[in-house]
Amino acid sequence: MKQGTFFCIDAHTCGNPVRLVTSGHPQLHGNTMGEKRLDFIERYDWIRKALMFEPRGHDMMSGSFLYPPCSANADFSILFIETSGCLPMCGHGTIGTVTAALEAGLVKAKTPGQLIIDVPAGQLKVSYQQQGDKVTAVKITNIPSFLYAEKVSFEVPELGEMTMDVAYGGNFYGIIEPQGKFKGIEHHSAAELLRWSPVVREAARKVIDCVHPLDDKVRGLSHLLWTGTPKHPDSSAANAVFYGDKAIDRSPCGTGTSARMAQLFAKGLLKPGDTFVHESFIGSQFVGTIEAVTEVAGKAAIIPGIQGWAQVFGANQITVDDNDPYAYGFQVI
Repeated sequence: MKQGTFFCIDAHTCGNPVRLVTSGHPQLHGNTMGEKRLDFIERYDWIRKALMFEPRGHDMMSGSFLYPPCSANADFSILFIETSGCLPMCGHGTIGTVTAALEAGLVKAKTPGQLIIDVPAGQLKVSYQQQGDKVTAVKITNIPSFLYAEKVSFEVPELGEMTMDVAYGGNFYGIIEPQGKFKGIEHHSAAELLRWSPVVREAARKVIDCVHPLDDKVRGLSHLLWTGTPKHPDSSAANAVFYGDKAIDRSPCGTGTSARMAQLFAKGLLKPGDTFVHESFIGSQFVGTIEAVTEVAGKAAIIPGIQGWAQVFGANQITVDDNDPYAYGFQVI
């Protein structure tokens, strides 16, 4: 019995993949995208694994589904899927999804150039620029982002004692500045960062339990943001974001950029009006801004703006057949 056929649009945002799934949407229970996300995880996670894992995907694969709006003022909703799970928020995924959906005519803005989108982490305001049928830039006004914890210390066998801040930008990020054997991302290969990252994350998880103060369904230190010196003179900072089991984000990472700006704001190193150009491990850039200052459960917070671009490069049809011994995907390492 065939489990499902899924039509997809494949794109990338500044180098990181986005697979917009345009058919085969499961009917989800819940009134909010947060509730629908939990229902998807409980009943339909096989879809995520089938479409994101090998042999139909790969270690860096990231994707999304479009759903009707949950709020009266929204244009539509997005459910994010990737190898690491079903995320509350994904910045590069939003930029890629909006680009692919607009160019394919799958969505139409109530107000041209402006969108309001419901996601599991909350509600996003999005603006976009278009030249003819091509979307040339997408800017996200993200959910409130804040510094969650400072100077979290832990031991890692190969690296010794480490200290990092933890910030929230839609997901929780451990932000690792150069220290000890880690000299900055420009001094290390992606393979080296991938070898260290799972061990560092596991060691950090033993000493800090991250829970969003307003939504206990959003929890867990899922991402690491390794920092370093940028390649481009117009970049403010550089990063390599680790997520899943063995993925380094090829884009500058939208929620990671939000978390990084929230950390720098809390330390007085970034202020409203500043432009923060964040560079990825491959040199692509997002332009970050502080759109407003707010608070979350008494913590100082920012409303981040993240602008980037995406490129659509293909379309495909994926059939998942449970006669296939690898119907629901696999990971090798």
